Amino acid sequence: MLKNIAISELKNTSRQTIAKLKKGGINTYWDLLNYFPFRYENYSLISPIGQAQLGEKVTVKGQVISAKNIFTKSGLKMQEVIISDGKDKLILSWFNQIYLIKLFRPRNFVSAAGTVRIFGNKKILGVEEYEFIKEITDLTINTGRIIPIYSESLKISAKTLRSKILKVLNELTPTSIPEIFPPEVVVYNDLIGRTEAYENIHFPENLEAAEKARRRLAFEELFSIQLKARKLKDLSRKEKLQYVFKLDSNMEKLVNEFIVSLPFELTTAQKLVIDEIKIDLVKTYAMNRFLQGDVGSGKTVVAAIAAYISYLNGCQTLFMAPTEILANQHYQTISLMFKKLKLKIGLKTASNKLADEKYNIVVGTHALLTKNFKLDQIGLVIIDEQHRFGVNQRDELAKKGLNPHLLSMTATPIPRTVALTLYANLDMSIIDEMPMGRQAIKTFFVENSKRSAGYDWIKTKIKNEKAQVYVICPLIEESEIETMKSIKAANQEYESLKKLFSKFKVGLIHGKLKSKEKEKVLNDFKKGMINVLVSTSVVEVGIDVPAATIMIIEGAERFGLAQLHQLRGRVGRGHEQSYCFLFTENSDENIIKRLNFFSKTNNGLGLAEYDMHRRGPGELFGQKQHGYRDLKLASYSDLNLITQTKNAVDYIINRS
Repeated sequence: MLKNIAISELKNTSRQTIAKLKKGGINTYWDLLNYFPFRYENYSLISPIGQAQLGEKVTVKGQVISAKNIFTKSGLKMQEVIISDGKDKLILSWFNQIYLIKLFRPRNFVSAAGTVRIFGNKKILGVEEYEFIKEITDLTINTGRIIPIYSESLKISAKTLRSKILKVLNELTPTSIPEIFPPEVVVYNDLIGRTEAYENIHFPENLEAAEKARRRLAFEELFSIQLKARKLKDLSRKEKLQYVFKLDSNMEKLVNEFIVSLPFELTTAQKLVIDEIKIDLVKTYAMNRFLQGDVGSGKTVVAAIAAYISYLNGCQTLFMAPTEILANQHYQTISLMFKKLKLKIGLKTASNKLADEKYNIVVGTHALLTKNFKLDQIGLVIIDEQHRFGVNQRDELAKKGLNPHLLSMTATPIPRTVALTLYANLDMSIIDEMPMGRQAIKTFFVENSKRSAGYDWIKTKIKNEKAQVYVICPLIEESEIETMKSIKAANQEYESLKKLFSKFKVGLIHGKLKSKEKEKVLNDFKKGMINVLVSTSVVEVGIDVPAATIMIIEGAERFGLAQLHQLRGRVGRGHEQSYCFLFTENSDENIIKRLNFFSKTNNGLGLAEYDMHRRGPGELFGQKQHGYRDLKLASYSDLNLITQTKNAVDYIINRS
């Protein structure tokens, strides 16, 4: 088994190379084979020197005639190696690599790949890869074929890495890489064999073979993720519930009375999700449901109804949020909802110590995870913006009770393809409808030439309509990094806007402020004592100020579309028309196109799909979390492959 062969057994490999491989996490032959290329260069066109055409990417082979350094008029140091294939001659060229000349000795044979160009009045080959050979007819590794390009993170040369991988591939036997799927799964999903896939992912005969190899190994990757998720799901359903909920006619009546008492009517989507949760809560195994809903779609009231059912069953609910701002917001919202009922609502954060009292619902931050915080009858755990917590933190919170029901929520728009993969062990609900009376937020990309006119319009809105304004900046302090000096910083913008909006009150909030300072600023903003609030993305979640109807986002290109959508959701909380203005100092055509797309699109899922296809899934979530898996070859946007692997998991589990 390749997993059992230590990398130190690789023949003709220096100690330094072995050390670098181990440092990069490559400890076995199997690890090395799973170090996949991220792209390929096509040097498969092997051309006689005399037939090499301008602009062509080719491989040529020949014998070295001469090698010398040439100093150009512009000051460049050009390396010129003349080779001959016995019939024609060609100049191989590099720039500023003086040491190369010592390697090219007359009469040695070389194979070189690159693009044919004209330099001065001479035809040259701008060399991208080369290797020395004994004869022109020799087989090559780095030229004359489809060449794999690997990440340089191992700090090992591409030539060395290719040669080591080829050594491992050459040692393979028919049993070295056993097939893991039944024959019918391989045939049904049109997969190539496993050994063939590993050979062709590294050294394909053509790009079609490389794609078939990638698809086979990507299938394996997604299958593994979904199989683990499915096993976790099946295992959780076998665990015994400490508190088995019921929902008799009297309880149903109380829940309906609570819903009727709300100052708004639930949307059809909310009602459907509540029905799904009700069904889950009376099962003999714990609910494990993932609720996705756009900003302002009403996830909190759905969570409150689940918590009320927990209360009616004599159980307590923990409700965890990632920030104090969001925890405070949920605490206030839920307390208001249950004002006329007898439920006791508690708030536990780093700055708010919970009194020793029996609470029905406790809202909090990471402080809920502390060892000295214990409740006796936890029947339900609710986690908001759950992607901001690692798997270990979510598990730790769930362990506060004995296998409680779990409801995870997020307002971050996550494409269906991503959710199917990441949350295969959860049942999924989506609130895809906004409450009645909510108006779409009018969003505009503002050119710098119109910035001044925009400020004048905002001043009029503040004066005549008492509008409140958010100004979002990507940074807190002005950056010293040259490439980021044009990015607006909150402190700098605060000072600037105080002068610009001198007749109005300007406030500042960011993550480095102490909790009490942040709380005071937010309360002043809610009371209308602050007209313009300058902030970082700390206000992305948890701020609900209905009078705030205008948002300016500086350096808008610095945010993913999903995050821009989250920020935009801070306005439009009331019934007044709201506006979002996007500012950027960057004139890149792709950035302008992306921001214009955002301006015209209010659907969070549509934005997330667009962002994922253009920027990759990593942009959806910001900093990496323990809960997210990095894919080597598969893509979260490949719905067909995700569906195929899910069906394969179902087939294999059902037949076992």
